[in-house]
Amino acid sequence: MATFHQRVFSGMQPTATLHLGNYLGALTNWVAMQKTHECIYCVVDMHAITQSLDVWGGPAELTRATREVTAAYVAAGVDPKTSIIFNQSQVPGHAELAWVFNTVARLGWLNRMTQFKEKAGKDKEAASVGLYDYPVLMAADILLYKATHVPVGEDQTQHLELTRDIAQKFNNDFSESIASKNLGTGDLGFFPLPEAMTQGPAPRVMSLRDGTKKMSKSDASDNSRINLTDDAETIAQKIRKAKTDPDALPSEEKGLEGRPEAENLVGIYAGLSGMAKTDVLVQFGGGQFSGFKTALVDLAVAKLAPIAGEMRRLLAEPDHIDAILGEGAQRAAAIAAPIMAEVKDIVGFVSRR
Repeated sequence: MATFHQRVFSGMQPTATLHLGNYLGALTNWVAMQKTHECIYCVVDMHAITQSLDVWGGPAELTRATREVTAAYVAAGVDPKTSIIFNQSQVPGHAELAWVFNTVARLGWLNRMTQFKEKAGKDKEAASVGLYDYPVLMAADILLYKATHVPVGEDQTQHLELTRDIAQKFNNDFSESIASKNLGTGDLGFFPLPEAMTQGPAPRVMSLRDGTKKMSKSDASDNSRINLTDDAETIAQKIRKAKTDPDALPSEEKGLEGRPEAENLVGIYAGLSGMAKTDVLVQFGGGQFSGFKTALVDLAVAKLAPIAGEMRRLLAEPDHIDAILGEGAQRAAAIAAPIMAEVKDIVGFVSRR
């Protein structure tokens, strides 16, 4: 039976600074996947501008943030020679395929997208068309490379399901054209139905100030998160100030129930050390948070401070970062261009020969 080439696609928005949640929830997994898959990692700058100008910060901030996110990818261990790293806007096929998919996707599908409702807030009439159409562009990002696997967090699983729906409908709507031009992969159609991959050892890293809320770039309190740009002293201060409760650490996971801050810090230690939560509690159970936090500070500084240092080094050479993005865009376009040409042929667009 015919199969699609195994390929991973994922990306992050260049809005605000990446943090520990991005590192444990995504970047560590991205680095590991380089050993097993062909990987394409994008800085999704076209997605960034779908929100209001005050959110993404304007042209100068977008340029700065795009370089910073790229530096974070590389500093965390994504190898630009092994994987493809580029920013979305450099490859025109993303916008071209999104328009084709706009004619395939249905309003009813988009109306069910919960993330639009969350980001648009109470005044959805003031939201941009781009924000509403965000999931269609995401589908184009993935399918432009015929990616078969997508590392996604919980907040993106609905969008990946939409991507699968769009791929399936395109395959069905144009099945005769695909077959007549011999552009499909057997009974699978032209586009694959990409599968979700679990992200990282700690997919949900919570706020250091409120263990019931996810660690977020948009949180007003900088002490709620550990930024990948934080130096050793800042990392240590944030962990020491992290909210806890008065009880000792339990010796087994069941004892973390109803204790979100304790569970979060144990989860962070587990993610950074590569240990299971059970093993962390065997080591520290029965002890007070003061001793555990000291150990967590040492571990977090050892793991994260070198990333911040490498990011600072890379950001001091913006031309080097731009060269990484430019070379990555050329490699990405080399994959995307023939796929986009086939899409145009399938749809019936007349193109230059």
